Amino acid sequence: MNKKKIGIISLCIVLLLAIYCVTTYKLMNSRTYQVFGELVPRVETTKKVVALTFDDGPNPEHTGEILKELDAKGVKATFFLIGQEIEKHPGEAKQIIQAGHEVGNHSYSHNRMIFKSPSYLSSEVEKTDALLRDAGYQGDILFRPPNGKKLLYLPYYLKQHDRTTIMWDLEPDSYEDIASSADKIVDYTVQHVRPGSIILLHAMYDSRGESMKAIPGIISKLQAEGYECKTVSELLKAADRP
Repeated sequence: MNKKKIGIISLCIVLLLAIYCVTTYKLMNSRTYQVFGELVPRVETTKKVVALTFDDGPNPEHTGEILKELDAKGVKATFFLIGQEIEKHPGEAKQIIQAGHEVGNHSYSHNRMIFKSPSYLSSEVEKTDALLRDAGYQGDILFRPPNGKKLLYLPYYLKQHDRTTIMWDLEPDSYEDIASSADKIVDYTVQHVRPGSIILLHAMYDSRGESMKAIPGIISKLQAEGYECKTVSELLKAADRP
């Protein structure tokens, strides 16, 4: 084989690898598409309803504070909890459930669920499901992948078990500048919200104190705009029917 043909073949291989890497990266990070099963970043509805969701935890430092803020506003939210944290703080998990909030599965270890074996991925989901049931939760358990990352087997597994992948369309505290101020978090949320939005906050962490402070402001301003805050399952039921 001459050098020209070798060069052409090498170039084709490089292009194919580049296409594979780009496609894999986009698929892994997409909030609006996955190969298998249902993925929901927001709900298509004309009704002014949204879902307020919290990722991670539970923990003893901030769970009660979040619940207090929600109770003061008469709002039910959806908490996507980590299995390892439920094991460490079962009382806080029960506290969330007993307060009437929805809980979802956010994996057991919070490791990124990509390039892992099928047995590892299924174990991550099933161990956390069992812990949520042990804590007393009886509703359908929605799933949100850690960092929103997923590839092929995880969506396939969820589809086989009739599970919905819940993402989000608003994550105000993911932007460093906005996350530095509760007022900025509130303003960003109100400016970008749409009917059917799923809002994600990370108020369980010590480093996210501004997110905690933003909770009452977000709810008050959304309510002033005519929005009603619901759990994710309630929001799914509010979808417009074709």
